[in-house]
Amino acid sequence: MSEVPSQRRRQNPNRLAESSSSSSQKDDLAFQNEIIVRSVFASMKWDVQALCQLSSVNRRLRALAKRLLWKEMCIHRAPRIIASLMDGAPNGRIGGEWDAMAKLLFFCCGCNSTRHFQMGRSYPGHFVKSSRFSKTSGRSFLVKRCRTDLLYVSDPCEHQIRDRGDDLGIFRGVFGGFTRSKTRACLITKQLEGEEGVRCPFCGGRVWSMTAARLVPRSAARRLGTLENGLEYFVCVNGHLHGSCWLVPLSSDEDGTDKDVDGDENGDEDDGYRRNQIVEPT
Repeated sequence: MSEVPSQRRRQNPNRLAESSSSSSQKDDLAFQNEIIVRSVFASMKWDVQALCQLSSVNRRLRALAKRLLWKEMCIHRAPRIIASLMDGAPNGRIGGEWDAMAKLLFFCCGCNSTRHFQMGRSYPGHFVKSSRFSKTSGRSFLVKRCRTDLLYVSDPCEHQIRDRGDDLGIFRGVFGGFTRSKTRACLITKQLEGEEGVRCPFCGGRVWSMTAARLVPRSAARRLGTLENGLEYFVCVNGHLHGSCWLVPLSSDEDGTDKDVDGDENGDEDDGYRRNQIVEPT
């Protein structure tokens, strides 16, 4: 019986060329589709609710939004905040993902009772029509030894509570370069455990209670217009801040103005956005 010599199967060069050409065409088509999608959202002024709807269609569009569109939206809608947060950041990355950053900018996270802030019931989150973030306000939320940290904090979103004389204020913020911040160093030095039962409403990360860490300065209550024991806020491992307070109504002899905690009387350095308009610093 004759032996059949083993032969290595030769690949057809024409088939390889066709496969390579097909793959290249798919890549070109995907690239063109991305350009089209970006152009559509640019014409819509990067409407956040429309982008949420796109992300919920299927996995492919959700991946595109997560990889590209959320970042583009944040840069377009809040350019000064994002430029400041990205300044000096490794590879231009910020803490957490871009979809979490977008949610922080455009979504009031609601409020639930915590061990230091008791409420009768929970209040759900919602999209906001306008919001203002301020570095000056951010300094009011930092203890003296941490005031070189970069922190943006929003004005509180006001919610009327029928059975109370005070309104509920819900605020949020974000640190720049949180991993290198003095605030994070203080939290680590205190060996504080993450707050049980509370997660960051923007990225889902574990959080520290600034009340439990004794890192809530009196200037935070003055900035918000509340009593010192009438607020609580948390900071997550990615540098996202969220909190709640009771807003005390202003009396007739109060004009609602507040000087900076560092004695700066030149006004706030504000970076923010409105629904279809970027609010530049004043």
